[in-house]
Parts: sequence; C-alpha cells; structure tokens
Amino acid sequence: MENNNFIIVGQQPWDTQIGSNCKDIALEISKRNKVLYVNSPLDRITSLRSRGDDPVQRRLDVIEGKATGLVQVADNIWNLYPDCIVESINWLGIPALFDWINRRNNRRFAKSILTAIDKLGFEDYYLFNDNEIIKCFYLTEYLRPKQRIYYSRDYILATPYWKKHGQRLEPLVIAANDLCVANSAYLADYCRQYNANAYDVGQGCDFNTDTAPLLNTPDELRGMTDRPIVGYVGALHSLRLDVAIIEHIALSKPEWQLVLVGPEDDGFAQSSLHQLGNVLFVGQRQPKELPAYIQRFDVCINPQQVNHLTIGNYPRKVDEYLVMGKPVVATSTRAMECFADFVFLADDRYQYVGLIERALQTDTPALADQRKEFARNHTWENSVAAIYGAITEVENNHRK
Repeated sequence: MENNNFIIVGQQPWDTQIGSNCKDIALEISKRNKVLYVNSPLDRITSLRSRGDDPVQRRLDVIEGKATGLVQVADNIWNLYPDCIVESINWLGIPALFDWINRRNNRRFAKSILTAIDKLGFEDYYLFNDNEIIKCFYLTEYLRPKQRIYYSRDYILATPYWKKHGQRLEPLVIAANDLCVANSAYLADYCRQYNANAYDVGQGCDFNTDTAPLLNTPDELRGMTDRPIVGYVGALHSLRLDVAIIEHIALSKPEWQLVLVGPEDDGFAQSSLHQLGNVLFVGQRQPKELPAYIQRFDVCINPQQVNHLTIGNYPRKVDEYLVMGKPVVATSTRAMECFADFVFLADDRYQYVGLIERALQTDTPALADQRKEFARNHTWENSVAAIYGAITEVENNHRK
C-alpha cells in the first residue's frame, strides 16, 4: 500500500519514554504513506496531579494556545497534541453515566483531530486504533474513516484499570471495526470471538541489540569469568515475571551468576532475591547499553508468569536475545509457540535448571547463526506488510 493517509491513535503518545509498537508501526507505514500520529488527550486528573511534569506542561501549553499542537516529526509523519482536556471517568460505576461523559470526551477529541486533518488536507484515511477502548470508543462515528483497524498487542483486560469498563467495551470496539490485527496468535484468536476479520500480523523489533561483537564488558560483569552468567534484560515487574523461578535457579545452582538488568517494582525490591549472593541487580540502563550485557550472558531467560496478562503477550526481548545469537530459556505460553524450534521452553520453575544446563552444553556457533537468522525475520517491515495484506483482503471482500 502506498500514497494513502493513516490516522493512528492509541494509548502511547509520541513522546513516550518506553518502546512502542505503535510508534514503530507508524514509522514503517510513513515510508510509503502519510501518517498523523495522535497522542492520547490529556485527562483532567493528570492535568492537576502532574502539572509540573514537562510532558503535561507541553500539552497544557497547546490547550492554552501557547504552542502549536501539530508537529512534523519526520518525512510523511506528523504528531498531534490534542488541544483539549477530557474528563477522568474510569472511576464511575454507572455504565450509562460513564458512556454519556465518554461520548462527550470522544467528541472533544475528534474535533481536535478533525482540525489537524483539515490542515494536512487528508480527505480519505484509514483509522488505526492501538488498543485504546475508552478514549477512542466513539471516534469512528465522528471521524468517518474509510476503514477502521483495531490493533491488539496486549490482553489489557488483565489489568484492573482496563478491566473495570473494558470487559463491556472491548468486545464492542472489536466488533465495530472493519478488521482487527494482533501481534500474537493468542490475541488474534481472542479478537476473532467478536470479529471474523482478525489477523495475526506478528511482531517487529528494531534490534538495537544487533551490533558488532566484542563490546566493552560492563563494569559490574568484569571478573565474572569463572562461572556461567544467566541473564535477564527488561523491566522487573512481579505481575509479569515469576520471582519464584529466578529464586529456584539461584538456589539450585549457586555456582551460576544471575544478572538482572532493569528497574524493579515493589515485588522484586522486597523479594528474597536480594539476599542471595549469586543474584546481581544492575538496575535500569539505557537501551544502547543493553547489548553489552546480553553479549556477556551465557544463557538468557524470560521467566514469565503465566496469567491473563502474559499468556498472549509477544516477548520482544526474546528476539533481542536471539538476534545476538544467545541461547534462551523461556516460560512456555501460546505466544511462545512460534519460537519452539529456537528457544528452550519450560512448563514450570523446575524445568528451568535442566534446560539452562542443556543450553550451556549444546550451544554452538552454528546454532547461534540459526537463532540470528530466525530473529531477523521479525521486522517491522514484515509486520506492516501483513497489516497491509489484511486491509487489502478485507477491502476486496467488501467489494464482492
């Protein structure tokens, strides 16, 4: 697809400080099409509680007319800071009242988007909704796109915030769209319950870890030459990761060094892992620093919890491990099935130790090359091509 117009809205703003599927998709689409990437509108509570934060102040400046809200960020792609505040309504328990105020919120949001569309001269456009089921619930009514696409990249109803109204709203949003695209087979199956036009379009990765070898060893890992290093890179969230798996590995193999690179939540900060001598918490590091840590790991792990939040979640970090040729042991989930030929999959904590031992014993340069080649297929170019294919198929079916 080329020479089309796309409006992309969703949960994560352009100025997010974390990795974003939606931003990566927008950048890939903009190579051949024009894209308006719309930040989520500022809500009332955030405008009051976080007024001193730079991102919030930037939005308030736009709302107050002190700054422009439409900014070109790259060739063919513009970012919109909506010039409106929406009311914070997730706490409301009466569905009818929630819906009434949410419609008002959506109308304000749509008005801001329509103004930007008019400035850019977008006449016909696709509306791509990145997993936002509240602030975009009525958006298609006001924007009237030529095709509506819902993107599912997380089972968001597993979190309390989204579950409250999402159990009622998300099935309606999915059904109201022309098609749904998802980054895992599990989420595509979930969407297909409500919309027959649901497609697994896979996951892309930017591979900032795919670098030249022989990076400098991080200071914390120097001197660790006499023992295998088992490592994890990423946010340490106890709702997503199983502390018990890591503890079992450390206690079972005191001769191994476990290295955990990433910010901790309270569950990890208060865990007994901090009392174990062979577990090292490195803390948060910049993305550009991570390859040096991964390069030094003998085996990489992804010790996920198995729950509604994780079972359909595509693990980008596994691709980042594999693209550096590293052997990986991960928790077996539906989303991990596509990795089965290249990753050791554990059904429980007790299998982890044996699989790590096997990974250490069987690793070869030839296997490392196979893992790299497999991971490099998971590009944003391929994922967006699958999105284009789904759009085209649905359009052709509508014409029949």
